Amino acid sequence: MTNFNEKMTYVNAINYAIRFMQGEDMTEEQKLAVADKLVTLGEQLQKRNSAKSGKPTKKQVENGEVKDAILSKLSSTEGKRCGDIATEVGISGQKCSALLSQMVKTGEVVKTEEKRVALFTLPIGG
Repeated sequence: MTNFNEKMTYVNAINYAIRFMQGEDMTEEQKLAVADKLVTLGEQLQKRNSAKSGKPTKKQVENGEVKDAILSKLSSTEGKRCGDIATEVGISGQKCSALLSQMVKTGEVVKTEEKRVALFTLPIGG
């Protein structure tokens, strides 16, 4: 370990912990100093994360409304292209593509390809 007398910041503590995990020797005093700093960091992160509200942001609410509009334009039998959906809903192709990607990941929408063209439908029974 080099220069352990420097101020123990969170970054330094993480770097020392990494070096220790890679096999560098540390004294018990050094281990305790690093552990104390990392415990404090963990507590602060936990406190910050628990303080966040579960309330969606304004953008998330808006995107939810757009997603509902997208779902209303889809059927479970006939696939639609992203550009067509974007035009029907009145949003940009880029935004439509991003939202459709999210919806495919959550299973709200199914993506298939026909002749290298992506088509989107509702899941069967959806």
